[in-house]
Amino acid sequence: MVKVTYHVVEHDEGYAYRLGNVYSEPFPTHDEAMAAARKAAGAQQLADGDAEISWQDAEGEWHHEHADGADRPMTDVVDDVEDGR
Repeated sequence: MVKVTYHVVEHDEGYAYRLGNVYSEPFPTHDEAMAAARKAAGAQQLADGDAEISWQDAEGEWHHEHADGADRPMTDVVDDVEDGR
């Protein structure tokens, strides 16, 4: 099973959560960013309907896959902000 980790970080004169290299909108407080990250992580674990996915790779080749809506990743939230917030 895939594991997805959201990181709460200082960002844009406030706080945000990050997944990979993508940041959420900034939040004025650390607590708001933590709550939003937990909400996003929880939502990602909810089952959804199946879907057919088509995507093109870097070489221009098309791929077609079936996504099982019940196959959801495990999620985690990590606080990367040092004390002193």
